[in-house]
Amino acid sequence: MDMQKDYFKHKAEKYEQEVARTNNVQNIANKITNEIDYTKNMEILDFGSGTGLLLSAVAPFVKKITAIDISESMNKVLQNKSQDIKCDIEILKHDLTKSTINRKFDGIISSMTIHHVEDVGALFEIFYDMLNIEGSIAIADLDLEDGSFHKEDTGVFHFGFDRNEFLDIAKKAGFKNLKIQTASIVKKPYGEYSVFLLTGKK
Repeated sequence: MDMQKDYFKHKAEKYEQEVARTNNVQNIANKITNEIDYTKNMEILDFGSGTGLLLSAVAPFVKKITAIDISESMNKVLQNKSQDIKCDIEILKHDLTKSTINRKFDGIISSMTIHHVEDVGALFEIFYDMLNIEGSIAIADLDLEDGSFHKEDTGVFHFGFDRNEFLDIAKKAGFKNLKIQTASIVKKPYGEYSVFLLTGKK
């Protein structure tokens, strides 16, 4: 039996109703598609796909997206709208930090998920192994913050990241052509939080 807690069980249905969240992911998607030259023969992975906000925006540029998330409830919301997504989609409930999947991809995307991962270095090594040569990463997450971004427990291990340290983690995993830049600003009633995008290649 899978005893892993679904932190998003009571949030999934209303997840896309928060305007700050949807605006943030759209900004990230715009930056990703400006930085990465996707083609319609590419198959990519969305790590921590949630309800599919990011992959829905990237879908028109690629052939197939494999969506991986450990939240059953988020996956269910994504499944319910999968017919409207503009590419082939496969949804997997899987914890990539515990075991990898024997597949190769042309790219990996991720939005606001890495701060939920304890060992980021190990994850980036997994990402590297799962990519084809010249495959790309496009990883967006929070800059360092004071812990106020999350008002409830959703399994957070990091209050954002120092950009230079994040770059070093990707470099140590083997990635090249690395670039980090501001992708978005999340505006909440109690503060503004900057979000970076890291891009690179295998």
